[in-house]
Amino acid sequence: MTRSMIARRFLLTGACSLALSACGGNMLGLGPPEAGQIYLVAPKFAGAPAGGEKVKWALAILRPDAVAGLDSDRIALTQPDGTMDYYAKAGYPDRLPAIVQQVLLDGFEASGRIDAVAPEQDALHADYDLAIELKDFAAHYSQPNGIPTATVSITVKLSTAHGRDIVGSFSTTQTGTASANSAGAATQALQQALGAAVTQIVNWTLNAPAPVTRQPASPGKPAEELLHDVTRGAGDRRNSQ
Repeated sequence: MTRSMIARRFLLTGACSLALSACGGNMLGLGPPEAGQIYLVAPKFAGAPAGGEKVKWALAILRPDAVAGLDSDRIALTQPDGTMDYYAKAGYPDRLPAIVQQVLLDGFEASGRIDAVAPEQDALHADYDLAIELKDFAAHYSQPNGIPTATVSITVKLSTAHGRDIVGSFSTTQTGTASANSAGAATQALQQALGAAVTQIVNWTLNAPAPVTRQPASPGKPAEELLHDVTRGAGDRRNSQ
């Protein structure tokens, strides 16, 4: 290999090293991804309403089921053509069903009308189970780059914890207009709509009738007493003959 060839190889190698150093390795995807904005969803609830009676039964809040696309930590939106999408570089701190379950728990506790309420994960010995279905939780756009409408739609079913008898069902849909075309404004509107929906769900649930307490069946006679009764009955029949 000639000196001129060695010199050209050295210069080419050095140029490539300088280029990678200047990019910091990002061209190879080695750098951390750009962090997105995290938006909290935590409505504030007023204290216990005057005249609301406290219930004496226990309630377990089941983890909500969500329609396709909502069981995520991303903030959902719908385009004017009806397709679902998500805000870029924005999300919730947890998956949406877990957030809604926690907000429901906060709403029941803030009501001051029930002492025994917990998520199903806590294995509470409950009288009632509250099943939840998230049908809508998104910012809806009627025109591109317009101001979205936040919509929260939830259906709940109250059932006995033992036997799974359905006591009743309740559906609510709450809407609100965002203050701007942004993920933050849409999330704020969704938070307000969720707070209104949870307030309705709490009031409906706590007006349910008290669970029916089944009386335990009277214990049967021991086997030796049954045998004695049978033997005595046979003896009585022989004496009558």
